[in-house]
Amino acid sequence: MESSTVILQANGITKKFAGVTALQNINLDVHRAKVNVVVGENGAGKSTLMKILSGVYPDYEGQLLLEGKPVSFQNPKEAMEKGIAIIHQELNLIPYLSITANIFLGRELKNSLGMLDFKKMNQQASDLLKRLQCNLSPKTRVGKLRVGEQQLVEIAKALLEDAQVLIMDEPTSAITDTEVEVLFRIISSLKKEGVAILYISHKLDELFKIADRYIGLRDGEMVGTIEEVQEVNKPDLIRLMVGRNIENTYRKNSSASSEEILKVKNISLPKDISKSRYLVQGVNFVLHKGEILGIFGLMGAGRTELLEALFGLHPKIIMGEVFMNGEKVKIKSVKKAIEFGLAMVPEDRKKDGLVMNMDIARNVSMACIDKNSNYGLLDFKKERNQAKNYIKDLRIKATSEKQKSKNLSGGNQQKVVLSKWLATKPKVIFLDEPTRGIDVNAKNEIYHLINELAAEGMGIIVVSSELPEIMAISDRILVMSNSKLTGEFQKETATEDNIMKAATA
Repeated sequence: MESSTVILQANGITKKFAGVTALQNINLDVHRAKVNVVVGENGAGKSTLMKILSGVYPDYEGQLLLEGKPVSFQNPKEAMEKGIAIIHQELNLIPYLSITANIFLGRELKNSLGMLDFKKMNQQASDLLKRLQCNLSPKTRVGKLRVGEQQLVEIAKALLEDAQVLIMDEPTSAITDTEVEVLFRIISSLKKEGVAILYISHKLDELFKIADRYIGLRDGEMVGTIEEVQEVNKPDLIRLMVGRNIENTYRKNSSASSEEILKVKNISLPKDISKSRYLVQGVNFVLHKGEILGIFGLMGAGRTELLEALFGLHPKIIMGEVFMNGEKVKIKSVKKAIEFGLAMVPEDRKKDGLVMNMDIARNVSMACIDKNSNYGLLDFKKERNQAKNYIKDLRIKATSEKQKSKNLSGGNQQKVVLSKWLATKPKVIFLDEPTRGIDVNAKNEIYHLINELAAEGMGIIVVSSELPEIMAISDRILVMSNSKLTGEFQKETATEDNIMKAATA
């Protein structure tokens, strides 16, 4: 390969956190006008490497070369000034600012008087959103957006820069198939402009559509590159990532019984006080003991809002009836939901699932702190032992139960969230996008766990944007569109075609 095609090089990059080596002697070439795909398990060091390349981590061993010249970035702004932009896996947006303010943060436009030029910034932000086929107003406060919509704002932020190197860390983890197609068209046009794309995704199927090169990381070390992408199949990628074959987990035997554990009658959640519009409208369903019930729908269909309503997050405006084990219950708060035996793993694990600066033990005990208390005082030994058990049972990769959650990989953070809710001993657990942004091995571990919980008699509701995932793990599938239930399919009769027809009804 001619050296002129290499725009960015990492030579001998090593990065340590509190004595733990995250990256060891990484040598990486990034090629112009190509999608350079980096694959590896959670914890392999992918995101750490991207943060070094983009100036988030200025302290490391080794050297970076941009167009053959040594560079060193103290912060992301310096990297952007040199033409390196990043779309982070974990969203870096300020929720109380508008979309425009987030896009232009630190690079605001000013008029001839030195004042902020809001009109020009709003227009440019609107143009970027239109380029992404997103109909949001640029004046909308980011805190009001769903995760998938926030992901589009992150992409718009990166597109504002005239980047030579664009790093995309899980850019499709929370956006719809239609939005993915738009993103891929943008990537194609950027390649034609000579932009180098560094791309990370755990959705292996999408990589075959855009990859020009594969770069493998494993346990913080480079394990190889593949240049002949036409000859690569999914088992090849999995071996590059984990060093062994992994068989996809499909549920062969259902654990569902005929016993009703949760019944929902005519649940509605108004969007505003006028009750003229609804986030959820007239939903009815039954969940059986040991059943895995999948809920599929496109962004904005009302899936997450349905789970939130049932979990007591909107007690003053929810309408309808909920029954647990045949008995009508009033879920007036999250605390009541937990008392009735409900648990919920949220869509955004960092924002709603964990306190990132707290250690694993404290996060695990947060939803059942009474169980780890004696006479009103927290029993630290009991709390630590509880966390140790979940670290062992869920195979959480951590130095100890005292490790802070922010220093774990995404897949292991998700396991801590699961541990927190399993510690409450629930009868029913809601899983909202439980495998978002985690690798194929961690996904299979979570699938195994879901199967085990169902076999023990727990009722499980899984919301997922990944249709193959929903079809693989569910006993029965509900489909939502425009806040309503538009389809119900047994596992045996569900097809991608009839599910998508219901999702777009």
